[in-house]
Amino acid sequence: MLHAGDTIENPVTGERIVFRATSVETNGEAVVIECFVRPSGFVAKAHVHPFQSERFEILDGSLMFKVDGQELPTGPGDVVLVPAGRKHQFWNAGECEAHFRCEIRPALEFEQLIETMFSLAADGKTNGKGMPNPLRLAVIARRHFDTVRLPFPPAWVQWIGLALGAPLGRLAGFRPTYTSEDRTRREVVTA
Repeated sequence: MLHAGDTIENPVTGERIVFRATSVETNGEAVVIECFVRPSGFVAKAHVHPFQSERFEILDGSLMFKVDGQELPTGPGDVVLVPAGRKHQFWNAGECEAHFRCEIRPALEFEQLIETMFSLAADGKTNGKGMPNPLRLAVIARRHFDTVRLPFPPAWVQWIGLALGAPLGRLAGFRPTYTSEDRTRREVVTA
């Protein structure tokens, strides 16, 4: 479980997140993070939060946001609001580290999803875009369907695909959550 002050890093996408307030600390109302994105760093994929809004406040550096197909260059002092259900992504558009504060409302399972994806990347279990193999992704995506979805195909098509793919992923041994502690536990058991 993550707490305020905890830091996680995704070496593939170049993101480092410091949690400032977690779902437990806000009674599920929000997750508040500070994110540092190295030059050429990016969020893993364009996505939609069907029931959550995000408020990004740029503190340092340059970020490019793409919201519903519209590119929005940002710098220190700029604020980007992404209402629930809007397709979005971002990347560092500058030559130095970018830094922003983000509030995600309501919290839902945002922390578990981010910890899972960052831990998989840190353990070398994602591709160069920060995404795990399709069967593992199906298991994760089915668990977090209320937290994040792809912008395309339609949600009902995604749900059918996940209903078929997630059981196969489970049979292959994949779980909907993953932390670096999972790797450590396996190393101790096999040592």
